[in-house]
Amino acid sequence: MDYETIIYAEEEAVGTITLNRPEDGNMFNATMCHELRDCIEGIRRETRTRVIVLTGAGDKFFCIGGRKEGMENTHMYAGVLPTLEMYEAIDRLQKPVIASVNGFAVGGGNVLQMVCDLTIAKESAVFRQVGPMMGSYDAGYGTWYLEDLVGKKRAKDIWYRNPKIKASEALEIGLINKVVPDDRLAEETRTYAHEVAQRGSFALASIKGAFNARHGGVSGLSRVTHDLLLRQYLDSDESQELRSAFAERRAPDTDKFGH
Repeated sequence: MDYETIIYAEEEAVGTITLNRPEDGNMFNATMCHELRDCIEGIRRETRTRVIVLTGAGDKFFCIGGRKEGMENTHMYAGVLPTLEMYEAIDRLQKPVIASVNGFAVGGGNVLQMVCDLTIAKESAVFRQVGPMMGSYDAGYGTWYLEDLVGKKRAKDIWYRNPKIKASEALEIGLINKVVPDDRLAEETRTYAHEVAQRGSFALASIKGAFNARHGGVSGLSRVTHDLLLRQYLDSDESQELRSAFAERRAPDTDKFGH
């Protein structure tokens, strides 16, 4: 499928989504938010890929946040940048998502890499939250996920003072998982993603669901129980026997339970 603001490509079991607005810092606008959401929803419905990589076009910016462009002048949904749609889509996707940070990850761009399951970054990458110093804030994913990653006191410092964080420091405080030389980012990301892809897809999906259940409220908990129901229980001897017994108006054969 062709997109206006992103590029999607597959290599064996790894799919790569590239934010493709390098002339504007790979900032997301309404179109990119919707395209990224739609792309991930399509990935949910296929079994070719087992891991997704999210990166930015060029060698300077991963993503430096979002910009309202061409949206209605209203406080209703039509006038709100649909950022949450991207974050929610990544959370719901049963496949691990790896952020490959190829430059500045600022504002909503830093939140975007935090929402991903894993992050690998090049040495010259920079991470920063800038909301309070430029008349904005993210009091949802941006605070919750950051506190989970680096702790409450450090997360507040990052949000209150807005310091620039080098990749080496980001690794030290737990904001990201891995730092590699600039000229090896693509190669190391590929190796990293394929290593994860060698693990069991069902196991990875279940682990991701368990992590998300803690902060996802009823949505997160339902994802664990609903997916377990669809993937496993409905095909079990117990479920099939109960359905047959109900349809045939007879008592179920309980010897088929629990196997």
